[in-house]
Amino acid sequence: MSSRPELKVDDEHGFIRFFRSLPPVGEDTIRIFDRNDWYTAHGEDANFIARTVYKTTSVVRMLGKNDHTGLPSVTMTVTVFRQFLREALYKLGKRIEIWTSANGRMNWKLAKQASPGNLQDVEDDLGGYGESAPIILAVKISAKASEARTVGVCFADATARELGVSEFLDNDLYSNFESLLIQLGVKECLIQIDKADKDKKDPELAKLRQIIDSCNIAISERPSSDFATKDIEQDLARLLKDERSATMLPQTDLKLAMGSAAALIKYLGVLHDPANFGQFRLYQHDLAQFMKLDAAALKALNLMPGPRDGSKTMSLFGLLNHCKTPLGSRLLAQWLKQPLMDKDEIEKRQQLVEAFANDTELRQTMQEEHLRAVPDLYRLAMRFQRKKANLEDVVRVYQVVIRLPSLLGTLEGVMDEAYRDPLDEAYTNKLRELSDSLAKFQDMVETTVDLDALDNHEFIIKPEFDDSLRIIRKRLDKLRSDMEREFAEAARDLGQERDKKIFLENHKVHGWCMRLTRTEAGCIRNKPKYMECSTQKNGVYFTTKTLQAYRREFDQLNLNYNRTQSGLVSEVVSVAASYVPVLERLAGVLAHLDVIVSFAHCAVHAPTSYVRPKIHPRGEGQTILKEARHPCLEVQDDVQFITNDVELTRDKSSFLIITGPNMGGKSTYIRQIGVIALMAQVGSFVPCSYAELTIFDSILARVGASDSQLKGVSTFMAEMLETANILKSATRESLIIIDELGRGTSTYDGFGLAWAISEHIVQEIGCFALFATHFHELTALADQHPQVRNLHVTAHISGTSTANGSGPRKADTKREVTLLYKVEPGVCDQSFGIHVAELVRFPDKVVRMAKRKADELEDFTTNHEEGADSNVGGVAAEGYSKQDVEEGSALLKDLLVRWKDEVQSAGGMNKAEMVKRLREMVAKDEKLLANPFFQSIKTL
Repeated sequence: MSSRPELKVDDEHGFIRFFRSLPPVGEDTIRIFDRNDWYTAHGEDANFIARTVYKTTSVVRMLGKNDHTGLPSVTMTVTVFRQFLREALYKLGKRIEIWTSANGRMNWKLAKQASPGNLQDVEDDLGGYGESAPIILAVKISAKASEARTVGVCFADATARELGVSEFLDNDLYSNFESLLIQLGVKECLIQIDKADKDKKDPELAKLRQIIDSCNIAISERPSSDFATKDIEQDLARLLKDERSATMLPQTDLKLAMGSAAALIKYLGVLHDPANFGQFRLYQHDLAQFMKLDAAALKALNLMPGPRDGSKTMSLFGLLNHCKTPLGSRLLAQWLKQPLMDKDEIEKRQQLVEAFANDTELRQTMQEEHLRAVPDLYRLAMRFQRKKANLEDVVRVYQVVIRLPSLLGTLEGVMDEAYRDPLDEAYTNKLRELSDSLAKFQDMVETTVDLDALDNHEFIIKPEFDDSLRIIRKRLDKLRSDMEREFAEAARDLGQERDKKIFLENHKVHGWCMRLTRTEAGCIRNKPKYMECSTQKNGVYFTTKTLQAYRREFDQLNLNYNRTQSGLVSEVVSVAASYVPVLERLAGVLAHLDVIVSFAHCAVHAPTSYVRPKIHPRGEGQTILKEARHPCLEVQDDVQFITNDVELTRDKSSFLIITGPNMGGKSTYIRQIGVIALMAQVGSFVPCSYAELTIFDSILARVGASDSQLKGVSTFMAEMLETANILKSATRESLIIIDELGRGTSTYDGFGLAWAISEHIVQEIGCFALFATHFHELTALADQHPQVRNLHVTAHISGTSTANGSGPRKADTKREVTLLYKVEPGVCDQSFGIHVAELVRFPDKVVRMAKRKADELEDFTTNHEEGADSNVGGVAAEGYSKQDVEEGSALLKDLLVRWKDEVQSAGGMNKAEMVKRLREMVAKDEKLLANPFFQSIKTL
């Protein structure tokens, strides 16, 4: 950061006036000014960049010198600007405007715009995309008075010319819409705003915003007029590849989706570029073909890397991503958000993973020899489409094409007959066909491009291809030999060994010149024949008059060569661009291969090898996991993972309640089941010794609410919103994971809600569910419903024989508790919260007080329960109602007042006489004795 450019602006006051005259933009938009080889930002943007990139506001300078009227400004080198661009678009969800001015004058114009879902203008500055393609989506809703809402969306992938549309019914929480955002990995969402209604709080719009925000997606507000469908048919007719009229397409019947398509097409500006005409494909996305995931499940299962993840293996994506190509990494991110629902498709992927897992040589050859050399073919195809490609891009594609026969040879060499057909179907046949299609491309490159010049990193047309080029090339070769001769003479004269102490190099600033290492540089001092150019880390650059003359002529001839070949280069690039559809298909096949090989790599290199799970048809079969592990936790340093079995059977154990100590492993246990189910449905092997699973249509989670307060939502409110979503979205084929429900409110309210929610899942939904809780009373559900099973995580308590922590607690006993992380059948009736406080070294005084208070509460509860027939699930204890409690309390109060008056008026009674009189009064009070509540608390 020390080489930050100095703030120098020709007309400071003029620029300040111009900057302040610009129309205001939202706080999520950053304006950057391109000053040719450096950049500036001003006003609040300068402070934001100072805090974000430089981590200090001391880099902010005042333009205009006066602190009161001056303009806060910050400068950035090209490297820092690109770093900020990546941070702003990928992580912070900002929009960027880049302004340029011609010839450094004051006529600034908006040159480029970028947002998280639309990176087209800045893709060269970004140097490729992040781990997933930037998907941008527009949404339009029709909310009637009834509960059902219709949602229409259109989305586009910036790396492929495709428009996807979908229209579906949703509930009042927009659960399907949330699943769609997750499935597609959306980065930016366009929503419809009526200017007239902007001040009114539209509740439906507020819900949409909340969902989009919870998924960390940037929101762009667009006027209603953008969503109008009057021109959509002719717009699609110009964009789509299909020759038929756009009105013939079934998707055009989806009116809301077409409105979204109109807004998206306008926002992306694709109609402004004629290169897009006839290049797009329209398809309909079926929400039901993939497992549904919501934002809570995404977080609970640690699917994608978080900003605070210490190592890449803390997320499932990081753990499974051993892809060697950017294509593979992006496809893996997509697959993880789109687990399959089709048993046959899942098993096809499994068989391919098995082929590479079982054949070490095949897997390693693919990774190290073939896939490692594949560039980002989608990005290259896009450069050709946008007419930004050059000869270097042509050569990079050629280098992939010439490797295909070798890759095919590797696949054809697979000896195991069981895997030949699946590999042929998925890869070999497709690659052979693509290789044949690209044969003419290979011939063209070998005929026209000078492949020998690649060694010098030169991308030029063969001189033999054109007479003018041949003449220039001859003279260039002659000059090179002249320069070599001059270099040899200088080395002799200076007594330096060629290519060890003295070098001839083509410097990017000085052109062809010589370099001496810094230790030998003294030999040219006081020798006027040698002229120093510059001193750098790697030595001193210098030249001679003769070499300088050669260099000038060489540069001129090079310019002539490039000018002469430019027409031929355009022709070659234009022919190469016609192969874009083939390249995109090749990219798809290689990306698929990369992800499958990555799955195989993970399965084999895990601390204990993964196994291929048996998949039952949707809605059928049970889920049984033997020695299951959490794939991310088992690879962390210093972790000896304790395995556990899982059994989810429809009538015997579809609802598991897990109790046990804090930090005992309840959360890990229930989350690992969700992770394993997801891994199985993306086609991966799973961390178990044996696994069979049914196909789930969704994984719905309620775990933690750590960042809800930051968004103005209380922990309890966040819990209730997530739980409401689960209850409205779940079907009999879902998997529900609930970790600690009801903590955000009073114990009684929390327990009542937990009981009611559990009973609803068991009786009404009937899906597989796992519920980790500290409400030990919830375990009574198992007495009423045969499909509920109680489990507990075990802890060893020194000095007692109990393994699950049951039994009375003594305040004066020093207990040593060892958490075993093993899940066993049965109930645990303690949470060991105080033990955890001891583990983290709470002050002794606080721990002692906590133990004393806990014992008092325990004694009170025990005494109360011994005299009461408690109904654990009810609102009141069994045998009396709320009315009984009120009546009994009033009668008892009245009796005690009468007894007090009598004792006082009698005077001189001892304690035994007082108790005797109270017994007599109670025995005579038939109304009080008949009260059920009084009977439950009577201790006399």
